[in-house]
Amino acid sequence: MSVYYEIRKINAREILDSRGNPTVEAEVTVHNPNDDRLYTGIAAVPSGASTGQFEAVELRDGEKRFHGMGVQQAVKNIRERIAPVLVGKNALKQSALDRIMVELDGTENKGNLGANATLAVSIACAKAAANALQLPLYRYLGGISAKRMPVPMMNILNGGAHAGNSIDFQEFMIMPVGACCFREALRMGTEVYHSLRKVLKEKGLSTAVGDEGGFAPDADSVEEVLELLVEAVNRAGYECGRDISFALDVAASEWKPEKKEGMMESEHKITGQVQYHLPKSGRDYSSDELIDMYKNMVSKYPIISIEDPLDEEDWKGWEKITKELGDCVQLVGDDLFVTNTERLAKGIANRCGSSILIKMNQIGTLSETIDAIQLAHKWSYTAVASHRSGETEDATIADLAVALNCGQIKTGAPCRSERVAKYNQLLRIEEELGAEANYDGRSAVKLHKKE
Repeated sequence: MSVYYEIRKINAREILDSRGNPTVEAEVTVHNPNDDRLYTGIAAVPSGASTGQFEAVELRDGEKRFHGMGVQQAVKNIRERIAPVLVGKNALKQSALDRIMVELDGTENKGNLGANATLAVSIACAKAAANALQLPLYRYLGGISAKRMPVPMMNILNGGAHAGNSIDFQEFMIMPVGACCFREALRMGTEVYHSLRKVLKEKGLSTAVGDEGGFAPDADSVEEVLELLVEAVNRAGYECGRDISFALDVAASEWKPEKKEGMMESEHKITGQVQYHLPKSGRDYSSDELIDMYKNMVSKYPIISIEDPLDEEDWKGWEKITKELGDCVQLVGDDLFVTNTERLAKGIANRCGSSILIKMNQIGTLSETIDAIQLAHKWSYTAVASHRSGETEDATIADLAVALNCGQIKTGAPCRSERVAKYNQLLRIEEELGAEANYDGRSAVKLHKKE
């Protein structure tokens, strides 16, 4: 006979995220038949600023309150539509619970219930079940194989949609690949972050921070920013490429020219390439010109990962950049794949990219998120667990990264409590794992020709 941990209650509320915008929090209560006690799981959903057009729908009210950003309808959907069909179900049947919500929604993009509603309930169910079983979430989700600590992709300088400065690239990140363990990786990254603050201050540049905690100074070029990172690494006493490597989030899907219906497609037919306009610098590039720019950067700086170097629909460009740079740089699809197994399968078939960024709210349930990670690993793609620019103190992605042995995590700078909450959770997990914990910075990014 299977064990039955009954869902007794599901509630939801509107809370605030790190940008002061409303988001959804769900609370699920489960009955443990062994001790006749009730256990609760609480989950809050993040929100992105730079979003791909193929992401699941984040349901917003569009009314006057909160300038249209309210989520009362999503909360109502949880209370009045999701709760009635899930209360009484077995909390241990995560896939079945998620499937019920997917079928109840009835759309391909969660446009009916809202991915912010379904995901909040999905994670809260898992947390409640884990609490009832008295297991940490990473162990509940990953079992005995959950022991790989992720290498942090620490965003220490912001641009693009995440900062009001002159830099078109969205994130400049450091990866402590030479660390022996996660706690040392966090220390190394934090020391470089504080060194960068000193460098910026000495140069008379702004030390204000962006949405994800990275500094947001103005700069004349991407190369100038990379030189600042090199100086910060050296100032902290580390060696670029050996101790600390760089990662970029370009967010090129934000670089579309002022487009009319079908513009990208028509340009592709005429030129064979997608055209890009960088809004802050005012420069224009073709796909080939962007690829040449990345190749030049990779030859000069210890860059081992580039996220969204091209547009989410520039499939031919992605094929080319993967062929030309895929052996020496991890090419991460965020807007390209949107944590969606169908788009990831297309990328695998067309040899586009080598990694998928994992954002749970892009797809809307925990089960579908896990499916995307497992498909990536099956085809030797890496998977990077990721936060969003509008975050909460919910640290689920830290547990997810360890549970599914992702090996990499993006959760911002060591600044702002909603980012640090994830790092602190990983410190707790590593301590709990003890000698079982495995951190290998050099193998996390699978490169063939470049260390």
